[in-house]
Amino acid sequence: MLITKDMGIMEVVQKYPDTIGVFMYAGMGCLGCAASRFENIEQGATAHGIDVDALIDALNEVAAAVEESSGEDSGELAAAAN
Repeated sequence: MLITKDMGIMEVVQKYPDTIGVFMYAGMGCLGCAASRFENIEQGATAHGIDVDALIDALNEVAAAVEESSGEDSGELAAAAN
């Protein structure tokens, strides 16, 4: 699991920008608000009445795809260098 409910909202968005759509779709469209800078995912989701576990699952799907894609790019670069 790449993302946990204890991680900061902005921490996740900075590391995985593709998760912005997941937050927005779930109803957390306030990524620019002050609270998102210090709240963790669980706090933000609870404040918005969002199922934390479902949100974490969706965020991890996106993060895993990004990680997998990054790994493929690295492999292609290494192969091209040889």
